[in-house]
Amino acid sequence: MPVCIRPAALLLAATLAATALSACSGGSGGDPDTLKVSFKQSTDNSVKVMDTYLAGIRQQFEKAHPGKKVELIPIKAPDSEYYTKVQQMLRSPKTAPDLVYEDTFLINSDITSGYLRPLDPYLAEWKDWDRFIGSAKAAARGEDGRTYGVPDGTDTRGLWFGKDVFAEAGLPADWQPETWDDILAAARTIKEKVPGVIPLNVYTGKPAGEAATMQGFQMLLYGTADATSSPADPMYDKASKKWITAGQGFRDALAFVETVYEAGLGPDVSDALDPNFATRVRGELLPEGRLGIALDGSWLPQDWLPGSGHEWPEWSKELGLAAMPTRDGQAPGRVSMSGGWAWAIPAKAGNPDLAFEFIETMQTKANAQKWYLVNSGIAVREDVAADPAYLGAQPSIEFFTDLVADTHYRPAYPAYPRVSVAVQEAMEGVTTGERSVAEAARGYDEALKEAAGGEVVQR
Repeated sequence: MPVCIRPAALLLAATLAATALSACSGGSGGDPDTLKVSFKQSTDNSVKVMDTYLAGIRQQFEKAHPGKKVELIPIKAPDSEYYTKVQQMLRSPKTAPDLVYEDTFLINSDITSGYLRPLDPYLAEWKDWDRFIGSAKAAARGEDGRTYGVPDGTDTRGLWFGKDVFAEAGLPADWQPETWDDILAAARTIKEKVPGVIPLNVYTGKPAGEAATMQGFQMLLYGTADATSSPADPMYDKASKKWITAGQGFRDALAFVETVYEAGLGPDVSDALDPNFATRVRGELLPEGRLGIALDGSWLPQDWLPGSGHEWPEWSKELGLAAMPTRDGQAPGRVSMSGGWAWAIPAKAGNPDLAFEFIETMQTKANAQKWYLVNSGIAVREDVAADPAYLGAQPSIEFFTDLVADTHYRPAYPAYPRVSVAVQEAMEGVTTGERSVAEAARGYDEALKEAAGGEVVQR
C-alpha cells in the first residue's frame, strides 16, 4: 500500500534536513553573535598546537566582546584533503565559516573561484598592517592587486641531520654541503656505514602533496640557476605570464630524485608514498635516530616542544642544520622555499566584520609572537623579527630566519594547484621507476599545457 505524505510533513522534513545540514557543516548560519572559525587540525592526535593556541585567542576575544561566541571548527585531514574540504565549504553560505585558514598557494585559485572576500577596506584602517613584511603581504595578494588574507607567519626549508648518525658514519658535525653531489655522497656514506638508517628523505609523489612539490622538488629546481638567470623563476615567466615547460634544471631535479630512490638512499618507496609519512619523519624517524638527513621545513620543532605529544628536549643537541646548496654551488650558494598560511574571510561569510576583529586579536604583536614560537614559524611582522626574545626563544629560529634572504616563493597563480599535481606525478614516476627522467618530463609538459590552457614557454 503506498504511503501518503502530506505537503506540510514534507515541508517540515525538508526544514529539519536543512537545519541538520547547517548544524553539522560549519556554516555561519546567520547567527550574528557566533563567529565560526575553520582551521586545519593535525592528523597526529597528540599534536594540538593550533587547537591550544586558538582556544586562548577565543578566550581573549569573547572577554573583549561580551555576548559574542567563537565556535572553532577543526578539519582533521592531510593537506590535500583539507584543501578539498575547505573549497566545498566555501561554495555555500550554509556551509561557509566566517574565517578560514588558507594555504597561501591556494589563495589565487580560491579568489578566481569567487570564494574569498578582499580585505583591503579593513587593512586600510588597521595600523598593524604596516608592520608586515612586503613578501608576506604579496603571498596573500590576488592578481587583481587586492589582498585576500592576513599571513600568520612564513617558513623556510633546509637540511636537518642526525649528529649521532653522522658521527657513526664519520661525517662532520658542522656539515655544510656545497653541491647536490655533496648531499648524495653523505647519503651513500651513511648507507654504507650505518645500516638500518634511512640515509636521506626527499618527499615525493602525489600522496605527499605539496610537501613533495615544495619541500622536495622546488628546493632542487630553484637551485639549478644562478641569481642572474632569466627568467628568475624557473616555473613561471612573469613577463609573458606563461608557465615554463621542463628545461634542463627541471630534468636535473628529477634526476636527483631518481638517484635517491634508485640507489636505495631514501626510504622504501611504499613508505615514501604513504600520505602520513611526514608525521613519521617528525614523530619517529628523526627522534629515534633512524633517519640521517631530512630535506624539510623550519616548523619541525613544534612537534618536539613541551606539551606537543612528541616531546624531545634534546632535539637541538642531537640534530644539526645545514642550508640546502644550489646544484653546483653557484651563486648565491644556497636555496630555500617559503610559503605559509593566512587567515581569510570567505565571500559568503555571515559575519565578516567580526571575523576581521578576530584576525586583529590573533595578530597583536604579543599574540603573533606567541604563535610563531609555538608553531616554530618565521615571523612576518618586522617588530617581532627584530625582537631578541623571539630570536633567542628557540635554537633553530635564527638559522631559518636568516634563510629568508635567499628564499623563493611559489608562483601561486590560479593554475598552480594543477601544476603542483603535475610535478608530483613526474616525481612519482621516477621514484617508482615506472618512468625515466625524459618520460616524466614529457608527461609534465603535457599536463602543464592542459593546466595552462596551452599557453606555455618552451624550454
